[in-house]
Amino acid sequence: MDKRKVPFTSTMSAFERAAALGYIPVHVYLLPLLLVKTVGTEELSSTALNAVCYVTAAVVLFLLLRRFFRREFDALCDCGPVVLLEILKHYGVLLLCNMGVGLLLILIGQKENPNNAAVFSLAGEDLGMTAAVAVFLAPIAEEAMFRGGVFGLLRRHNRLAAYAVSMLVFAVYHLWSFALDDPTAWIYLLQYLPASFLLARIYEKTNTLWASIFLHMTVNGVSMLALSALSELI
Repeated sequence: MDKRKVPFTSTMSAFERAAALGYIPVHVYLLPLLLVKTVGTEELSSTALNAVCYVTAAVVLFLLLRRFFRREFDALCDCGPVVLLEILKHYGVLLLCNMGVGLLLILIGQKENPNNAAVFSLAGEDLGMTAAVAVFLAPIAEEAMFRGGVFGLLRRHNRLAAYAVSMLVFAVYHLWSFALDDPTAWIYLLQYLPASFLLARIYEKTNTLWASIFLHMTVNGVSMLALSALSELI
């Protein structure tokens, strides 16, 4: 990683940072547990449970961080077409990284990423709802928590730590529930580290969280289009 000191002006207030970081355990564990305990899996399908969690996260975080999102939007407007170019560049690099990681996993005999399998299962229940969550809600919620909260906090103190911790937390977030049953699932951390790095990098480079949100939307959008095409062939 380039060790030059990069100007980074995107900041959250103490309240905004507490909201972004404090919502992580709510989103990851407390809200799903509450829904399962109160509503039950018989009344709420996996797709609906996922949608409720992400709708809640996106709405709550957008309300609590509305001033932050507005400041970031102003920064986005200042960047102009540069942000679009950065999104295209970062997405291209991500495609290359994903091909390399995918090839490595095939060579060491690993099968399907359990999180990807879960998304495929959700799409089988309701493709439209799954796509809406993945493309519009998940990027807002996850970027606010992991890039705005985790990366933004640590970036003020140590750039290397900001990248390392935010990358690891984001990757673990996608796999921890599967790894509890099957520890070999941790190998798929490798698939999330490139995206984690590039989402943080575009945030740092453009100084607007909206750049990482739009990159995240692009990644998930293309994946959902591919999933939709695949589902029509099956």
